[in-house]
Amino acid sequence: MSRVVLATRNEHKVAELREILADVCAELALEVVGAGDFPDAPDVVEDGVTFEENALLKAQALARHTGLPALADDSGLAVDVMGGAPGIFSARWAGRHGDDRANLELLLAQLADVRDEHRAAAFVCAAVLALPDGTVRSAEGRMPGRVAREPRGENGFGYDPVLVVDGDGRHAAELSPEEKNAVSHRGEAFRAIVPHLRELLG
Repeated sequence: MSRVVLATRNEHKVAELREILADVCAELALEVVGAGDFPDAPDVVEDGVTFEENALLKAQALARHTGLPALADDSGLAVDVMGGAPGIFSARWAGRHGDDRANLELLLAQLADVRDEHRAAAFVCAAVLALPDGTVRSAEGRMPGRVAREPRGENGFGYDPVLVVDGDGRHAAELSPEEKNAVSHRGEAFRAIVPHLRELLG
């Protein structure tokens, strides 16, 4: 089996992507492994100004380090009335990286006086495939919705509890993992990467 390394040490995300890519991995005899399998892999400073730039930095660094094809993504919540913020700063909106509760509370406070019709937002994900020879392919996915006034749901992570999914009416955190993968920004972006996996690794 050939290996493709995913530029994250988050086992939750590794499991999610194994599920999204299960069919093409079976077809091409690929095994998705996380960066945690390479303890000396570099921690990449995500200093790009777009989701795609940050995903590219991570994928290229990991492909160089491991000598394997690497997949990376960068994603976040883009709120229309905030000009696309929190955007690339989603994970550290309240100041500390990955403090989901603080990030949610700050966002809801900032939008407290915004009327429901102006609370449109979307989860955005850029996915990048990088090969050790420098070849790169990228794709983007979006999960549109609106920011609710209070969190709901027990599934997911990040801003999932406050995004009401367009066409569904439930919060993203109320979707099962299977339902979320079918409509999510990450699912869409990585499904768009599948043809590139077939082209470059098939």
